[in-house]
Amino acid sequence: MRMFRCLLIAGLFGAAVTAQANPVTYKMDPNHTMVLFSWNHFGYSNPTADLGLGEGTLVFDQQNPAKSSVDVTLPLSKLDTHVPALDKHLKDADFFDAAKYPTVTFKSTKVVPVDATHFKVTGNLTVHGVTKPVTLDATLNKIGPHPMNKTQAIGFDATATLKRSDFGVAAYVPMVSDQIKVRITTEADVPKH
Repeated sequence: MRMFRCLLIAGLFGAAVTAQANPVTYKMDPNHTMVLFSWNHFGYSNPTADLGLGEGTLVFDQQNPAKSSVDVTLPLSKLDTHVPALDKHLKDADFFDAAKYPTVTFKSTKVVPVDATHFKVTGNLTVHGVTKPVTLDATLNKIGPHPMNKTQAIGFDATATLKRSDFGVAAYVPMVSDQIKVRITTEADVPKH
């Protein structure tokens, strides 16, 4: 009986370790996700806009982060600069041409761990109908049960710098900077079934 109990405990422990090692799929929370980008305006100011999340799925494998992935859709209808006239101008043909290209998407192709909480996430960014590889510097903020909704949750920040002209969005360069700074913060949880 003792041998059976030892085997049972060992089996349960092995199953628990295996379960933790599997990738976990999280759904990004649009209420706690911001995709901010900023640019220099004629040398005077550095405005910021929030693209706003449509849908986002994050798969994270804590034991083997290289197996992790992210897939995000950002509808330009949610773009917000807090200046309605600027929102409209950025959606016009001068810039995003949202009527023709209504979404921005990012789909990862590779995740490289730098250390336990920092990762290089490379993926295909599609803006204005143009797809280019971009690498995000991502930081794992926290992982564990969320105190409010009681689900398994995860939080990341990420940054990147890119050139908008690479995506065919080059109006007013160089007076309005070609270089765009991107800063992302997100919370995501395991969907309730």
